[in-house]
Amino acid sequence: MVTVDRRIARVSPPQTATTAAPARTGSGRPPAATNPRAGLPRPLPSPSATDPDDVDALTIGARIRDRRTRAGLTLSQLAEAVDRAPSQLSAIENGHREPKLSMLRSIAQALGTTVDDLMKPQAPNARARLEIEVERAQRGGVFAALGVRPFRVGKGTSDEVLRAMLALHREIVHLHSERAATPEEARRANAVLRAEMRERGNYFADLERVAGELLDAVGHTGGPVSHQLVADIAHHLGYSLHYVSDLPHSTRSVTDREHGRIYLPTENSPARDSRSPILQALASRILEHAEPADYPEFLRQRIQTNYLTAAILLPETVTVRYLTEAKAARRISMEELRDHFAVSYETAAHRFTNLATSHLGIPVHFMKVHESGTIIKAYENDAVRFPSDALGAIEGTTVCRFWTARTVFDVDDRYSPWYQYTDTPTGTYWCTSRVEKAKEGEYSVSVGVPFDQVKWFRGRETPHRTKSRCPDEACCRRPPEQLERRWRDAAWPSARTPTSLLAALPTGSFPGVDTTEVYQFLEAHAPRE
Repeated sequence: MVTVDRRIARVSPPQTATTAAPARTGSGRPPAATNPRAGLPRPLPSPSATDPDDVDALTIGARIRDRRTRAGLTLSQLAEAVDRAPSQLSAIENGHREPKLSMLRSIAQALGTTVDDLMKPQAPNARARLEIEVERAQRGGVFAALGVRPFRVGKGTSDEVLRAMLALHREIVHLHSERAATPEEARRANAVLRAEMRERGNYFADLERVAGELLDAVGHTGGPVSHQLVADIAHHLGYSLHYVSDLPHSTRSVTDREHGRIYLPTENSPARDSRSPILQALASRILEHAEPADYPEFLRQRIQTNYLTAAILLPETVTVRYLTEAKAARRISMEELRDHFAVSYETAAHRFTNLATSHLGIPVHFMKVHESGTIIKAYENDAVRFPSDALGAIEGTTVCRFWTARTVFDVDDRYSPWYQYTDTPTGTYWCTSRVEKAKEGEYSVSVGVPFDQVKWFRGRETPHRTKSRCPDEACCRRPPEQLERRWRDAAWPSARTPTSLLAALPTGSFPGVDTTEVYQFLEAHAPRE
């Protein structure tokens, strides 16, 4: 099941308008995230995945060795003083064995110090700190992945050598993370997340609770959530809204957590709801998101952000009441849901998938498809068979040209909903679809249900019906025999290759964002003392 990886904060106004930025590790990179799924590929661990300031067996051992050396005792002499074998003391000093409290008391007494002193989280000196970091690196995944055997750091190993080893280790981790951020990694992660969403009917109870608490805090009593109410939520959380004309091109908004500011574009895209960027920016604060350490974490945060945004714009209680009444009247409609809550068609369709199964008992599927036929987003729990690749990924594949998500592009009337039945190898499905525009071109947004659930929906009387045999290639992927014979040896098209086909996914904590541009923007707009 999909879970919120990081603790969801209860909604309450901050003490000041300043929100602290996420803590960073000593290497300047975000701390490692919890693996969302045991079988999900993940980058090698960061050298700072274990906080150097956390007391552990390595640090305790280093402090014992430091105190023993200062006291002028050999390992054998200390072992005799605590009635233990020298090999046992050696294992403790090298961090291979964590001593019991009774043993620590005996060692502290023999060294003329205290247990509290031996258990301090700091390394006893700069050299010991270097040795501890190197030992941690050797015990991590990088050395094992490279087949490098761990070795003992001796007194003759210079500090410069240890620092060079650590620098190389960090660079290897960095390069591995970049190599892992490939389309294959993203598609695997997406497939895992979709399976989790399917298991729970795409319903997130924790996020619903957080959305409800936020709306209660600003006095929402029902009906559409206005732009002013969204601004009140931002103020309640300690943020002010600033509209600018020079927002970095790779962003929809930029949040200055230090000064409690959210920067938004002065011109809003006609295809986007002006409230959504505000709520999406606030979601990271509300859900305590840190910078994603890997692509699975990035995707998970995006799902949580979009879900919370929709749950605020279409509050659970009133939306379920509205949909329940529509079901009783047998006229559920995405267009009417959109108009009732003054949201975009895509937001209404998404929100319906959140609530349809959990509250109405209706299995459902959702598709967002580019005019080229490429699936951008998809979700199902009604056994519809989406096209997929060998990794089980759906996004990026091509949907059958006889499905509603494709046939809607051929409809002359773009202002009316398009309804269609499609007979498939796994059953007959009814869909409602609409074409929307974006800077990337046109795309369709479709919501569908199995034939036995269509009785609840407006548009079930449609006469439009097609038949799809996909994934059978003879359905729509293989040209008719006569056309193939005529043009097979004469055609040579020049493909419009997507730039993402050969390139890895954008690297960095936030894929696709120009970090330098964002920092320069914040520096230029930060309030001056």
